[in-house]
Amino acid sequence: MRRIISGPAFALLAAFGLGAMAIWVSGGNPITSFGAMFAGAFGSGPTVAETLVKSVPLIITGLAVALGLRAGLFNIGVEGQLLVGGLCAAYVGYAVKLPAVVHLPLCIVCGMIGGAAWGLLPGFLRAKRGVHEVITTIMMNYIAFYLTHYLVTNPLKDATTMAPQTPEALSSAWLPAFGGLHAGILLALICLAGYAFVMGRGVFGYEVKVVGKAPDAARAAGISVTGTLVRAMLISGALAGLAGAVEVLGVHHKFYDQFSPGYGFDSIAVAFLGGGSALGTGLSALLFGALRNGAVGMQLATDTPREIVTIIQAIIIVMAGTKFVKNSSGSGGGADDPL
Repeated sequence: MRRIISGPAFALLAAFGLGAMAIWVSGGNPITSFGAMFAGAFGSGPTVAETLVKSVPLIITGLAVALGLRAGLFNIGVEGQLLVGGLCAAYVGYAVKLPAVVHLPLCIVCGMIGGAAWGLLPGFLRAKRGVHEVITTIMMNYIAFYLTHYLVTNPLKDATTMAPQTPEALSSAWLPAFGGLHAGILLALICLAGYAFVMGRGVFGYEVKVVGKAPDAARAAGISVTGTLVRAMLISGALAGLAGAVEVLGVHHKFYDQFSPGYGFDSIAVAFLGGGSALGTGLSALLFGALRNGAVGMQLATDTPREIVTIIQAIIIVMAGTKFVKNSSGSGGGADDPL
């Protein structure tokens, strides 16, 4: 427990401390700026709801990265998988007419399939050929960026607008909304619970942890390292695709070019800070959602540039990432227990 808490706490203190120094050096007041940031994230019911909405994709993508890390995989391709999943969900959302009870689940499943398909090749190349997934997932990101850009500016473009976007999804494909939130928050909580159960009690979770920590021992125990790596990457991609589908169906109701503000990249910091656990990932995603939402209020109220949040996030990645890698290398790979 001490190892789970001390690393993230130190990373947060260092990040906000250096962020405060950056504000002070630029002529601002750190206390006033951080107070405005907090008010912008939690100061009222609507701001809390918006923070939760921004946290939803971070929870799901954070779990996608965390699952890969537990298997010894560094899935940097979450952003591309999220975009592909979002586009698949949007296409089925406007091109297919079905009752809502069937249409919405179909869109979500198609989004997950799209993300999983985008993670399949890197997983297969790592498992079969030993090609490092960092290289392949980065390349797949760029392919996803330009492929989705082409599709929404050409064959899938909404003919009624000049903007690079798909037509709006039918209302039967929208996630239900309530109190400023949408049902994606429930899906995120289900993902957190499922991740905690699988990693804590499931056979697949056990196999993932053994393969991530000691692949030779896994082979000796009869565990298929190749199969486990491919399945882990598929599920990681499916989670990323789910995040894209949730964002499209719950917030935008259409896919527009580069709709993600960087959720797939922020998810790396979320997973590192969360230590690979379900609880830690959920809290970390809430923090990053609050930072992203509060940055707007901070800039409006104090003229402190919202890029300060980017500095804080970068420091968290460095500090938490260093701690994570140190812990992983010391135990043969892997992260802390899921709860």
